[in-house]
Amino acid sequence: MRTEYDFSKGKRGAAIPQKGETRISIFIDNTVLDAFRARAEKAGTGYQTMMNEALRQYLSEAEPPITETILRHVLRQEIPEYLHGAAPRTGRQFRKSGKRGST
Repeated sequence: MRTEYDFSKGKRGAAIPQKGETRISIFIDNTVLDAFRARAEKAGTGYQTMMNEALRQYLSEAEPPITETILRHVLRQEIPEYLHGAAPRTGRQFRKSGKRGST
């Protein structure tokens, strides 16, 4: 054993970083944690792995985020209806010619 060690090039954190995973601390209800631990024990897997799989499944079934393409599609459907009187108008409006004024 050395009498002195050089830590000048040392880095804080895990000794071996794992790619694709991040260590976090979160609060989970005891009942939820107990349920995952019980299910994981029956399945012969880790409860954290099972929780990760459940979260992945939820995300795959959840609605996709609104992208530019989706927003453009919705606007193309909604704007013509709005301009043709489907929605109530307030304040100054544009004429079909694009000039400001009353309709």
